[in-house]
Amino acid sequence: MKLACSDYTFPLLDHEDACALIASLGFAGVNVGVWGSITQLRADETAADPRGRGREVAERLARHGLVPADVFLIADPDYSVLAVNHPSSEERVRSREHFQRWVEFADAVGASGLTILPGLDFDGVAHEDSLSRAAEELAVRVQAAQEAGLEVSVEPHIGSVVASPDDTRRLVDLCPGLGLTLDHSHFIMQGYAVPELDPVFGRVRHLHARGARPDRLQVGMKENEIDYEYVVGGLRDTGFDGFLITEYLWIDQARCNECDTLSETILMRDRLLAAASAPPSAA
Repeated sequence: MKLACSDYTFPLLDHEDACALIASLGFAGVNVGVWGSITQLRADETAADPRGRGREVAERLARHGLVPADVFLIADPDYSVLAVNHPSSEERVRSREHFQRWVEFADAVGASGLTILPGLDFDGVAHEDSLSRAAEELAVRVQAAQEAGLEVSVEPHIGSVVASPDDTRRLVDLCPGLGLTLDHSHFIMQGYAVPELDPVFGRVRHLHARGARPDRLQVGMKENEIDYEYVVGGLRDTGFDGFLITEYLWIDQARCNECDTLSETILMRDRLLAAASAPPSAA
């Protein structure tokens, strides 16, 4: 299995220095984050010149001997902006248009695909309607990505239309071809058990990994309650060939600025390496 680190784990470094640090830590790949205005790479700048910006990132990664593990795109810190299942048809059209630009960016970067958000529940809209609309809109994006030779996945997250394991399974059932970028922390924080996500393992494109426990989205490895040996073993059993991506954050949200992201990334790297190297019977 291949290991990658998220560039936005080190937001106080510029992108060049973040890539240099990731390479020095022995990672093969970089999870390229484009999140509104809170990552080194900005969504508005990327959308304005997707191919130009993508080539710049590709050249930067190559300078450090790294490959693009994935491109993770979030249009705006307000997740309702350009949400795939927004109640407004005009906003959905804008979302599709931006997705086409992001496909161009991911292609220029040299990534095999991209990760986006799955949509939200909106006031006045029934959950079932929000879920079905998300599936319909995501199917359009799957087709657009496939035409460019790319894959697309969503990251189920707290507050999304697929915040539970059951809704996550239902979404991928409703949308053939859609992958998952799975982050157990969003479920463990809510009190779900790790095995409740086993039914979707066959649809996992990449894994995001950090420490978490009930009521805490991110904690250090000493407090972590996610059994990553179990997770990596289960993914291996389903033929998983994506990246295991460390994703510690340092942001002033959900107490995610309380972890030493460098030290915790090294600890997570070593744990994932050990789990990936273990014989199947020991994982």
